[in-house]
Amino acid sequence: MRLRALLDTDALGLRLLGGEDELDRTVRGVMTTDLKDPSRYLSGGELVLTGLAWRHDAADSEPFVRILAAAGVAALAAGEAELGDVPEDLVLACVRHRLPLFAVHESVAFATITEHVVRQVSGERAGDLAAVVDRHRRMMTSGPAGGGPDVVLDLLGTDLDLRAWVLSPTGRPIAGSKLAGAALPTDVSAKLAAEHLAAARTGRRGPHRVLVGTTTYSLFPIRSSGRSAAASRDVRETVLSDWLLAVEADAGDWPAERLDLLQGVTQLIAVERDRRDAARTVRRRLAQEVLELVQTGAAPAEIAARLRVAAPVLLPGLGAAPHWQVVVARVEWDGGEVEGGPVAQSLLEEILVDPLTSGPEHSDRIAVAHTGEEAIALVPLPAVSAEHDGSESGILADALLEAVRDPLSAGLNDDGRLTLGVSAAVHSAEGLRGALEEARHARRVAAARPGRICAAGHQELASHVLLLPFVPDDVRRAFTARLLDPLRDYDRRHRAELIPTLEAFLDCDGSWTRCATRLHLHVNTLRYRVGRIEQLTGRDLSRLEDKLDFFLALRMS
Repeated sequence: MRLRALLDTDALGLRLLGGEDELDRTVRGVMTTDLKDPSRYLSGGELVLTGLAWRHDAADSEPFVRILAAAGVAALAAGEAELGDVPEDLVLACVRHRLPLFAVHESVAFATITEHVVRQVSGERAGDLAAVVDRHRRMMTSGPAGGGPDVVLDLLGTDLDLRAWVLSPTGRPIAGSKLAGAALPTDVSAKLAAEHLAAARTGRRGPHRVLVGTTTYSLFPIRSSGRSAAASRDVRETVLSDWLLAVEADAGDWPAERLDLLQGVTQLIAVERDRRDAARTVRRRLAQEVLELVQTGAAPAEIAARLRVAAPVLLPGLGAAPHWQVVVARVEWDGGEVEGGPVAQSLLEEILVDPLTSGPEHSDRIAVAHTGEEAIALVPLPAVSAEHDGSESGILADALLEAVRDPLSAGLNDDGRLTLGVSAAVHSAEGLRGALEEARHARRVAAARPGRICAAGHQELASHVLLLPFVPDDVRRAFTARLLDPLRDYDRRHRAELIPTLEAFLDCDGSWTRCATRLHLHVNTLRYRVGRIEQLTGRDLSRLEDKLDFFLALRMS
C-alpha cells in the first residue's frame, strides 16, 4: 500500500507534517519503537510508529531520523499522547532527510494503525493468504470460537503448505498448524529455541536458518507490539520472554513478498501475545498483594483472606488451595545496566509451566510478583499434589530447570546468570513467611555455586550442603589440599587408588565387608589401603571427627 492511502483513511487519525512529495512511497510493514537506534529491527519499507520516549532533547532528533532514512523506512508517525504537538526539531530533521512525517492523534492507538497496515499489506502482497488478516479478529479471541495463533498457522499450512509452530523462549510449544501434525520433538524445539536466543543475543536479524538433522527451519522472532517492549533499550530486557515462529522451510531463497507475509504473521501473533500478557496482570497483582502482606508481617488472618481471593483465580473450580509453594528467582547481568526483576518475573512464569504441556493456559495458575531484582512466585498446589504435606510433591528444584537449561544458557550467553530457590509446601497463611525466607535462602545457596544456571531446594537446607557453598575459596583449597594432596600424590606415583578407596569406605559408613565387596577387594587389601591413607595423612579413620573431615574435604574438592 502507499502512504497516500494511509493519509486518506480518516479512522487512522494521521496528519501530515512533512514529505508531501513522497506520499507515493510503498509501505511494506509497520514497526513500533522507542529505541534510539532501532536499525537492527528494520529491513526497509516500514511505517515506523513512535511515542517519542527516545527523545530527551532537541539534539536527539537528527541521529534518530538519519538512522531511519539510512534503513530505507517509508515514513515516520509520531504519537501526540506523551508530548502533545510533535517537536519542531523532529519535523526539520525529517525535512532534511526527505522522510515523510505524520502526527498520530492521541485518541488513536498504535495497535489500530498496525492492524490496518498489516491487513492492507498482507492483502496486496499475498492474495493467497488474505484470509489471515480477514480472520485477525478471530485470532485475538480466546476459546473454541477463536483459536488464537493456531488459526493463522493453519492458514499458512493450507495456503502455502508450510508447517509452522509458535514456541516459547524455552522451546515449549504454544501453537502449531494442523498440517504440522504432532508437536516438535522436545529436543528439536529446545535446539530451535536455543538457536533463536543465541541469534537474538548477537543482534542478527531474522529469519534465522537452522539445520536440525536433515531438516532446515527458519526462525522468525515474535516481539511484543506493546510500548513497554518498544521502549526497551537493551535486547537483554526481552530476549528471555519473546516467542518465536519456527517454519519448516528454508527462507533464504524466498521472495520479498513471502518474507513480508511471514513478518505480518509474526505481528498478528504478537498482538495475541500482548493480549495474553495483559491477562496476567490480575494474577501478578494478587501475588504482589500477598507478598506485601507477608513481608510487612501482616496478621495471618489478613493473609489468609487474600489467599482465599487468589485461589479461585489460580485454581478455577477447585476451591481453596490446601498447599502453597514459593519460588524465588533472580536474573543478574554483568555490568548491572539491565534491571533483572521484570526479566526474572517473565522467565519464572515460563519455566514454572510443565515443558511437556502446550499452549499458554497452563501459566494461568501461576502468580509471580517482582520486588527489586527478585521475582517471587506463589504456586498453589491442588489436593492431589499435596497429599504428603509437600514432602515429595509439588515443585522440585533439581528437575525445574532440566528441560530448559540449554535454551536459557544461550539466552544468558556469557553475561547473564539465573539462580533459583524453592521452598517446601505450606498449608496455611502462617507458613508463607517462613516459606518465602526458605526459598530466598535456597536461592542464595544456588548463587554460591558455580555456573550460569543454578537451583536449590528446601531439602538442601537441612544438610551440610547448606554450609559448603559459603566456605571461602582460599579456606576450601587449603583444607582439601592438607587432607587430600598426600593421597593424590601417592596415587599418581603408585596407581594405588587411595582416593576412590576413601570415598567408598566413607560411603559404606566404615563397613569393611560392604566396602571390600563394592571395590571387589579382599578385606586384608582394603585394610592395607586404609592403613596407608592413615599413615600419609596422620588421621585415624576409626574416629568420627577424622571421618567427617575426610567427607567434607571430598565434597569440597
